[in-house]
Amino acid sequence: MRERAEANLKDAEETVKLKVFRYDPEVEGKKDPRFDTFRVPFKKGMTVLDALIFARDHFDSSLTFRHSCRQAICGSDALFVNGRQRLGCKTQMSELEWPVRIEPLPHAEVVKDLVVDMEHFYDQMESVEPYFQTDELPSGEEQKQTRENREKVKMSTRCIWCSACMSSCNIAAGDNEYLGPAAINKAYRFAMDEREGEAMKEHRLNIIEQEHGVWRCQTQFSCTEVCPKDIPLTEHIQELKREAVKSNLKFW
Repeated sequence: MRERAEANLKDAEETVKLKVFRYDPEVEGKKDPRFDTFRVPFKKGMTVLDALIFARDHFDSSLTFRHSCRQAICGSDALFVNGRQRLGCKTQMSELEWPVRIEPLPHAEVVKDLVVDMEHFYDQMESVEPYFQTDELPSGEEQKQTRENREKVKMSTRCIWCSACMSSCNIAAGDNEYLGPAAINKAYRFAMDEREGEAMKEHRLNIIEQEHGVWRCQTQFSCTEVCPKDIPLTEHIQELKREAVKSNLKFW
């Protein structure tokens, strides 16, 4: 493999240098975090994921990172590339400054190399009850949704659970109980769905307006800026704040 890689590098018109974060707590001599350098042949259309796969397959088979068939929907290959949260499969090498620095997502425990522990993120997502619920059991008839309401929640349904937004959030970094932008966006998706009914909407608002919910957001827009699916996360959080205020207003 290495001989073939060297031949590819020799024949390549252009090469790119990767500086990749390495850490393995189970191997003596690799317990101290470091950066390894890999030089890979550059081709038009090459992504960060392509470059990592080449480095792993040709130079170091122990290089560890997550990915799933480059479907651009799984979110498993979210990385910290050149100081910004990005999807490896979606990020073109040609759009980055070289050498390219690749690190695991910040504000998460590193398991090995570029892999972080996602358990806390998943717990926060599950805490908002991310599944459809109605005030009454379905009667067997189709529960129709208006075009206007579908358009309203459409962007929020695009979340791929990559945790890029959570990683970029300074509030989440300092408050481990903060629900985070991804979970709040998921709550928005259902709270704003007209088919769930007013009682369920009230229930969801009660979940997200807790001490570590929407009111912890300081409107920094970092989550919106890094979202690979262009979801207006900050806008959704602010709208839920307004809904929470209105639900608590009493007129008598």
